Amino acid sequence: MIKTIQKSTWIYIAVAFMLVLLPFFKDERWFLFLMIQVFTFGIFAMSYDLLLGYTGIVSFGHAMFFGLGAYSIGITLNFLESTFMNLFLGILLALVLGGIVAFFAGILTLRLKSHYYAMLTLALASLFLVLAEKWRSVTRGSDGFTFRIPELPGPLQDHRNLVVYMFCLVSMVLIFFGLRRLTESPLGKILVAIRENEGRVESLGFRIMPYKVIISVVSGVVASFAGVLYAISIRFVGTNVFGIDVTLDALLMTIIGGVGTLVGPIIGAGIIEFAHHYLSDLSDVHWIFERWIILFGIVYILAVIFFPAGIVGTLWHKLAKRKHKKQEMKQKTSDKLAS
Repeated sequence: MIKTIQKSTWIYIAVAFMLVLLPFFKDERWFLFLMIQVFTFGIFAMSYDLLLGYTGIVSFGHAMFFGLGAYSIGITLNFLESTFMNLFLGILLALVLGGIVAFFAGILTLRLKSHYYAMLTLALASLFLVLAEKWRSVTRGSDGFTFRIPELPGPLQDHRNLVVYMFCLVSMVLIFFGLRRLTESPLGKILVAIRENEGRVESLGFRIMPYKVIISVVSGVVASFAGVLYAISIRFVGTNVFGIDVTLDALLMTIIGGVGTLVGPIIGAGIIEFAHHYLSDLSDVHWIFERWIILFGIVYILAVIFFPAGIVGTLWHKLAKRKHKKQEMKQKTSDKLAS
């Protein structure tokens, strides 16, 4: 088991190193922006995977944390001077607000079961959407607002997109390894047990609610940080960050990549973001591609058919079966030799 973990860790580090080198070979502005979106939504999808994949919680309102992060950094830099001190203040505010809202939302809603919880989280996200639309003096309503981010020192200002790319990449890698460590800890094992059989975990003497609230807070903080990165990358905040389509994107990224894998949601984010980009660009080729969302739906259906446990989950299952067959063959061979 230790050897397997070490091997996978080296693979992840090698991929991260390749991503660090990637912009030096392909530095087009559109490509860097697209990769930044992949990293941002990869973080957001990982935060959703903590709920769905490791605890079995389905949420339709996860976008409220994403939107809180985006508005926190946007409002801070819009109303205060655009300095690095205020930038860090906005990030800190986003993380604190995300954690507080996740804590109280968890206490209020996590006692509910299945679809009741999902619908109540959707209602909470809708409340934040209405608040963002009505509080025009701060949020500019549905029009949204642009804001400036601090200027970088010296020649770095000429490579702003590259700096944002590296910042988002490093953030995603650190968050991935941090969440991976969390899911492999005793807390993570209890969360998986809750997902598999909540009643049995309770019968063993564990209180379910505190564990659900803890993972909800962690998920909310990570999702808020993803919202911060999204707002910084486009330097604009609008009410769309609270939309249900943001949550659905995270859900699709998690399912396509592999539920309960962490690396799967990152792969799912890459597939969906590149599919969005290339399928929408094909509208100039033929009129049928103007309905690119239909084609994207077909891609999703094919992914579910051929990868029922997600891309990463299905590959892991196949590797586990192959390893199990090899062990059986070795056992049979050793039994024959012994007899």
